[in-house]
Amino acid sequence: MIGVAGQVALLRFPLTDLSKGKLRPVLVLSRIPGPYDDVLVCMMTSQLHHANERLDDRVRTSDDDFERSGLRVETLIRVGRLAVIETRLLQGVLGELAPGRVLAVRTRLARRLESQPD
Repeated sequence: MIGVAGQVALLRFPLTDLSKGKLRPVLVLSRIPGPYDDVLVCMMTSQLHHANERLDDRVRTSDDDFERSGLRVETLIRVGRLAVIETRLLQGVLGELAPGRVLAVRTRLARRLESQPD
């Protein structure tokens, strides 16, 4: 089943101006409750210089879950780059990340949302 939390899937992730984006990996964080087949995803990138060390998570080639992720190189999970999308827009699953990592990403996101704006 596509759209399961923890999956690394492919999505044409929209740019911030909502124009057509680039096909890239995303981490499925959660299914959205309700009558629609929507999921919350966050963008992933191999552009490591974009890292926000307080927010993003780095998937290193030496990590236990790297091989099953389907990723080819060290990658950032851009926790601040989110989208809610219909699962039909996911263009395949590359692999999955460890449940502990997914929980850590969700926790970082929740803490950021609960904190005072910078």
